[in-house]
Amino acid sequence: MHTGIALIGCGIVGSGVVKILERRRAEFFSRAGVEFDLRHVVVRDPSKARGLPSTIFIHNDVNKAIDDPNVSIVIELIGGTTRAFEIAQRTLKSGKHLITANKSLLASRGPELFALARKHNASIAFEASCGGGIPIIDALLHGLSANRIEALVGIVNGTCNYILTRMTKEELSYSEALKGAQVAGFAEADPTLDVSGRDAAQKLALLGSLAFGAHVKEEDISVEGIDTLDASDISFARELKYVIKLLAIGERVDGNRISLRVHPTLVHQDDVLAEVSGSFNAISVYGDSLGHALFYGRGAGEMPTASAVVSDLLSTAIGVAPLAFAKLNAFTDSSPRASVLPVDHVVSRFYLRLSALDQPGVLARVTEVLGRHGISLAAILQHESDMGKHVPVVIMTHRTRQGSMNDALREIDSLNVVGAKTVCLRVIDAPKE
Repeated sequence: MHTGIALIGCGIVGSGVVKILERRRAEFFSRAGVEFDLRHVVVRDPSKARGLPSTIFIHNDVNKAIDDPNVSIVIELIGGTTRAFEIAQRTLKSGKHLITANKSLLASRGPELFALARKHNASIAFEASCGGGIPIIDALLHGLSANRIEALVGIVNGTCNYILTRMTKEELSYSEALKGAQVAGFAEADPTLDVSGRDAAQKLALLGSLAFGAHVKEEDISVEGIDTLDASDISFARELKYVIKLLAIGERVDGNRISLRVHPTLVHQDDVLAEVSGSFNAISVYGDSLGHALFYGRGAGEMPTASAVVSDLLSTAIGVAPLAFAKLNAFTDSSPRASVLPVDHVVSRFYLRLSALDQPGVLARVTEVLGRHGISLAAILQHESDMGKHVPVVIMTHRTRQGSMNDALREIDSLNVVGAKTVCLRVIDAPKE
């Protein structure tokens, strides 16, 4: 079976796709009877050296590539949401299958594109959009289809995990760890999308939609990044036997309502997610039949992400992905809007770090405020210091509503014995199986 391909964008991931197609050509034919013909590689500057085989046609005419009658699959790897949407739209209107790694595009325009694909008997495959090389999309669509997914908890941004790992293991400041991530190629020159938590939120929107059978939008998700995280909180967490990770969390609560959030989270050192380091990703999925399943692997980089793209390519070429796309009502164009639990109603344990004046009666005033809001204490940590100075006091609470905690914090921060604004982080308890 001869399959014509147009590759739009040939940066790091695109180059990896070409490498895999070249080195595994014979295996794809012997295993699946597919002979891939990479007919077009479209880039902004064709004169730029890329180390690709001389037989590959490299140019900058997107329409020529998409409109080629011998092309049946288009791979979009340029990123963004404007030009990428135009490419996706033209591809699907031509009745051609689309493969993309673009989570921003699908999070913002997914329903429109999925509906367009159905109208023109095409399909969209997007395994590489979440988790790099981890086959989490396939698992949610197929492997876990016997389960009602109760929760998913994931480290889905390799940049943030790399930064937090270095802050934890090398005791670096946030700015030092960020510079290291940029030098190592794990962080962009402008890292805002990653460190703000928005990248993780876009991935959670896609994963949550598939896991819970409801259309999740990025704006449904409460988001906090790691860009304001202080190294002292990582140190205090370590003393309490926790590590801090940026987690994307989706869980069913109160029947069919869904809680969706991305934020720095204290994870107990015995939890498997605590051991996920560097640029690796890991996603814990909790199903009513299976229980807990962990999906772990490299969440970014040339070959891991290219692996997911080529997996989609093979699945599309042999007809598996188009058939599943046509038959499954699992995508956001056919899913009802998610019923999202307001973030103030989320129940969690909390880590608080106060800047409190070290004098008699201060802690009693703080705990009195917490008690009035129905918040009980699980642990208190304070290092010895000189009397009369503002010192950090760390409090771990039992489970309480986010809204109650917010109300209590406003009162605590208004006390004349409390200095800087109190730091508040969530503490995760693994969902019960």
